[in-house]
Amino acid sequence: MEKLKQRWGLKSNFQVAVILLVFAITGSTSAYIAKPILSYLGIQKTDMHILLYIVLYVLIIFPIYKVILLVIGTLFGQHTFFKNFLIKMLSRMGFAFLFKNQTK
Repeated sequence: MEKLKQRWGLKSNFQVAVILLVFAITGSTSAYIAKPILSYLGIQKTDMHILLYIVLYVLIIFPIYKVILLVIGTLFGQHTFFKNFLIKMLSRMGFAFLFKNQTK
């Protein structure tokens, strides 16, 4: 826990536990929500090659995960941490131009 507290700039073990819980909830929720969205769009695993389905699944999960992470993080009182986390993650993925005026 100490390494995570240092790396993320946190003050308490409770805060680390809350953040890990948010990550767990968000990952499970975004994976759960992506399947009905794909189904609604008419994308079925049986209708196409499995690799194409997996790529589409990941492309659907990507934006859903970001939104859910910020929402659930806010509900758990960690909005600032997750906002900064998402800015850093998206900046590393080449979307830094979206956050020119944001604190990193």
